[in-house]
Amino acid sequence: MALHRLDSIVLGVPDVAAAETFYSDFGLIPHDNHRFASTEGGVQLELRHSARRRLISATFATDDPDDLHRARHNLTSLGAFVAPSTGHPVGRLHTIEPTTGTEIILITAPRLQQAAFPAPAVNAPGRFDRINSRAPGAVNEERVRPRRLGHFVLGTTDFEGAYAFFVDGLGFKVSDIAKGHGVFLRCSTDHHNVLIQRAPTPFLHHTSWQVDDVDAIGRGAMNLLADHPERHVWGLGRHYAGSNFFWYFKDPANNFAEYHSDMDCIVDDALWTPAELEGARGLYQWGPPPPPSFIKPEDLAEHMIHEHSG
Repeated sequence: MALHRLDSIVLGVPDVAAAETFYSDFGLIPHDNHRFASTEGGVQLELRHSARRRLISATFATDDPDDLHRARHNLTSLGAFVAPSTGHPVGRLHTIEPTTGTEIILITAPRLQQAAFPAPAVNAPGRFDRINSRAPGAVNEERVRPRRLGHFVLGTTDFEGAYAFFVDGLGFKVSDIAKGHGVFLRCSTDHHNVLIQRAPTPFLHHTSWQVDDVDAIGRGAMNLLADHPERHVWGLGRHYAGSNFFWYFKDPANNFAEYHSDMDCIVDDALWTPAELEGARGLYQWGPPPPPSFIKPEDLAEHMIHEHSG
């Protein structure tokens, strides 16, 4: 596979200062120039002022310049815009996802090697791996910090065009299909790094950030919601597509941000068969039902007005 990870994103928000407070509370590490880092992925989020919330750009990492050449050829064959290599640093490719106007950047970068998380001892029926001590998740008071950026979800009015761009142009693989709604795509061993969904207007639905385990999700949520219960959107639950635990929150610009853990890992494409998911299974396996605002964010009408007026 030419790509090997989602490297970073740039979010446009109307109020940069308010968004900075949220993502700092979310556990990302403040950097310079309105940028934030995860503990293992480096600087992965940049905030820029924008009249409305939007995904300005997303950067994906490739192994070497040959990967960039192949992507350039495939994208050009599709008729997608690809910026001339002159004027950009060596080892970078700039293109535009045509259905949403999102800038997509490819860079050459080493593969991310994550430190193994030592899974805590877990008691279960007939098996007691932890004796005479409380569960680590019950006593851990460390600040939860996301390890890395995992994926984002992009709504588009031209599903087929976006699908062709990511799959035929960039080489993403299909992991699962939410019938009539969207497709889960991967460029790494994660079950998905991008989800394209059918929408009445182009918009960013959410970003998702990996934490250690379900206890980290819970502890992070409690910290994030302690003084701001209005940030809660949906959770705790477990998805079927990806199998990951989840909890979703809302930043001041109305972007959703997710903590996730225990994501499916696909190492051999031949050993994974995409499923076509219908109904609730395309959203979740268990948990509270999603609120209507998760399915149809409250500011979609505003996005549609902006799109038609522009």
